[in-house]
Amino acid sequence: MGKLTSFQFLTLNGFYKGDNNDISWHRHGGEESDFAAAGAQSDSILLFGRITYEMMAGFWPTPQAEQTMPEVAKGMNRSEKIVFSRTLQKAGWNNTRIISDNIAAEVKKLKKESPKDMTILGSGSILTQLTAAGLVDQFQFMIDPVALGSGSTVLSGLTHKLDLELISHRVFSSGVVLLSYRPMKK
Repeated sequence: MGKLTSFQFLTLNGFYKGDNNDISWHRHGGEESDFAAAGAQSDSILLFGRITYEMMAGFWPTPQAEQTMPEVAKGMNRSEKIVFSRTLQKAGWNNTRIISDNIAAEVKKLKKESPKDMTILGSGSILTQLTAAGLVDQFQFMIDPVALGSGSTVLSGLTHKLDLELISHRVFSSGVVLLSYRPMKK
């Protein structure tokens, strides 16, 4: 049975992206890059919404990604990927399939049937839907010491209280903090 983890970059004031989907504020220093490289080798199935998928597919298969973060690029390009979208007709990034309906039911089925873990990267509305359905097993928040004036907040639109229990933490020398939580049992 696969586990579903969410991995999100966040600002101190809770934004996972700025205006116009900007994530340039996120620090990709040495320690953070090493952490990302280790995560990219985990063989998880990567889950995306359309907007995040298009951002990722526009960068990771490029020579620039290969030069700047070769291990992460290798893992991202090798990984199995699922993009949830009702509008995307074709996914050109290798190892990608599109699921257009019944997101929660499809993820529930994958969790039951796949031996692989799954990771949601960004993808705010997908994260909110899967969280509301009780399908996320772990939340990882990499918090940058930066605040933005506006953007998109994580778990926007969640209609119920979500109690989380801290299971681990890590402080990077850049001041970035990684907090890992699991939902508390009711």
